[in-house]
Amino acid sequence: MSGFDVGTRLKQLRQRRDLSQRELAKRAGVTNSTISLIEQNSVSPSVSSLKKILDALPVSISEFFAGEELASEQVFYRAEELTEIGDGTLSWRLVGARRPNRSMSILHEYYPPGADTGEDMLEHAGEEGGIVVSGSIEISVNGETRVLTRGDAYYFDSRLPHRFRNIGDTDCVIVSANTPPSFAEGGGTQHH
Repeated sequence: MSGFDVGTRLKQLRQRRDLSQRELAKRAGVTNSTISLIEQNSVSPSVSSLKKILDALPVSISEFFAGEELASEQVFYRAEELTEIGDGTLSWRLVGARRPNRSMSILHEYYPPGADTGEDMLEHAGEEGGIVVSGSIEISVNGETRVLTRGDAYYFDSRLPHRFRNIGDTDCVIVSANTPPSFAEGGGTQHH
């Protein structure tokens, strides 16, 4: 990770809303110890569990990672300037995280073998699409599952429950975009 302090940021947002760890855990449907371990940076939350916690605040993923300061309207970004918002296994690097009034998210996604967005299907308002740059990925959307390989693409309504898994034995890289630039608009998580 590029040094983003997930634990401190979560604690800051929770305290700003006068929520105890217990109260936030209850609202998010996770254990107290999950919140405590994340705030101590002892564990990296999965994308789906971080989304559940942020929905309970509520704070969008992009707001969470933008932190306090918004940068001026930067145009070009070196690889090391992308903001890592993955969970320590899978890597999602966000272009222009601190850009004010951003109306889309562009991600460079990296899934090592076995990486998975989690059994809790992701669901949020908007649309998303992407192209597989290398490797292969199994994508499930609303009960339909396909394995996509290099050059294949996808585009779907993000309110449909979805999950990404690398079931192959090589790394998978995807370049994707979604709009609006927030994972927090959607509400509850759907279990399959």
